[in-house]
Amino acid sequence: MGKGYCGMYETTAGKRLQQLAERPYDLTAPDALTAAGRLERYVCRAGSLRMLYSMQRVTDEVLAALQDLADECRLVEQFKEMRKGVVINRIEGWPSENRQVLHTACRDIFCQNPAEPAATAQAKSELEKLKNFLNDVETGQVCNVDGEKFRTLIHVGIGGSDLGPRAVYEALRAFGRKDRDIHFISNVDPDDAAAVLEKVVLKTALVVIVSKSGTTMETLANEKLVCQALRRNGIEPRHHCIAVTGKGSPMDDPDQYLRAFYMYDYIGGRYSLTSMVGLVTLGFSLGYEKIVEFLHGAAEMDLLAEEPDIRRNLPLLLALLGIWNHNYLGYPTVAVLPYSQALHRFPAHLQQCDMESNGKSIDRNGRKIAGKSGPVLWGEPGTNGQHAFYQLLHQGTEIVPVEFIGFIRSQRGEDLEVAGTSSQQKLFANLLAQSVALATGKEDRNPNKHFPGNRPSIVLIGGSLTPEVMGTLLALYEAKIVFQGFAWDINSFDQEGVHLGKALATRFLECMTGGQSQPESLELKLLEAACKTG
Repeated sequence: MGKGYCGMYETTAGKRLQQLAERPYDLTAPDALTAAGRLERYVCRAGSLRMLYSMQRVTDEVLAALQDLADECRLVEQFKEMRKGVVINRIEGWPSENRQVLHTACRDIFCQNPAEPAATAQAKSELEKLKNFLNDVETGQVCNVDGEKFRTLIHVGIGGSDLGPRAVYEALRAFGRKDRDIHFISNVDPDDAAAVLEKVVLKTALVVIVSKSGTTMETLANEKLVCQALRRNGIEPRHHCIAVTGKGSPMDDPDQYLRAFYMYDYIGGRYSLTSMVGLVTLGFSLGYEKIVEFLHGAAEMDLLAEEPDIRRNLPLLLALLGIWNHNYLGYPTVAVLPYSQALHRFPAHLQQCDMESNGKSIDRNGRKIAGKSGPVLWGEPGTNGQHAFYQLLHQGTEIVPVEFIGFIRSQRGEDLEVAGTSSQQKLFANLLAQSVALATGKEDRNPNKHFPGNRPSIVLIGGSLTPEVMGTLLALYEAKIVFQGFAWDINSFDQEGVHLGKALATRFLECMTGGQSQPESLELKLLEAACKTG
């Protein structure tokens, strides 16, 4: 790339880590977790979060080598370059998107000297537009043709235009307005839209359609279904529909939409949650002040990610521990398990953000990478998962590193003491117990009751899941993903892997048009036709 970038396999530290991985720390040894003050020393604090990582198979020597790896790969310097607007969404010598990566500019609004002033100015402008719009909705200046206030919002989008906004809406419902409802439509399956439309009072509903290009097939199909339903109810769609799109896109049309909010090329879909992609819907649900708190939490983590010392840089340390587990200890997946029902959709958002970003097999020069890139990421909330898939985590042949997320206090404060402890205490005790059990295991003469241990995890802890903490948590994982992509020397900001299937689907659709009757073996005839066209 001409910037001194290098993949981790080319580094001295990388070779040292390979040697250290031959004898990783034994978590099952006597006093392994408490020796030499390990529990107290292996804690990283960042803003409202702290991470316990004594249950990782690392030593001070491994951490020193990971620090050297970060330094040799210039991970923090590359993060700073990204925030300043260096064009990093590119593949050297090959046609690619050639874009800046500036999702952090959306929350750099609190800084007197933002890293990329022009992008932050655009973010401030859109945020001011949103503030005014939300005020107009609140005061009734924006209302339906009968003068009634809007009480419902339908969010139509897919991928990054759905997963992030949906996950954070669910996470922060406890802070949402009780007089407003939010619904999401994403899947092109018509039953998805129908299920929402049959339970919504459309005359008091706003519809937010989210598509950067203004041409996303699934989103446009669902928009037409919603507009058809509006018209059936005697409602003109342009009085109810809001566009979140690229400036100048086909959806940037004041004759078709009540309002348009802009998203920019330098913000990728899966990193777009703190742009208008997420903020229009979250603002309607939470109110303007709460989304500012959310942005503030993200901004705080963005700044902390520029710390060069890995023991004080939470996203960098989390990224490097993931690299140690995946690339050096050979574990192919990672589970994110929030002990918070509010975060039940957060792993789904991280799944896209991580796997679409780092599911690459060529480096930034177009060459096949020397080792592995991103792991498979998955997860569900605890304690439900304990009664589902934890059997494999504890005794299966596949070792799965775990990232637990938990909070000291509940969001809503509704709790009950049973047998001397509250439900929140029971939840948190289960989280800690699972982490220790995975690490230490349990000897037993009965092989069916033997737990091998040495299964690494980290525990992320916050006080309570507030809007600000949610912003911090989001930015933590975004930065983790970015750091790992830099270490693997891949472009984490394009997604060519989604396009081939789309192109083939277009061929199938061409074969379906014309109104011919559909035979029972339709799928076979379509496959044959698509294969014949190359």
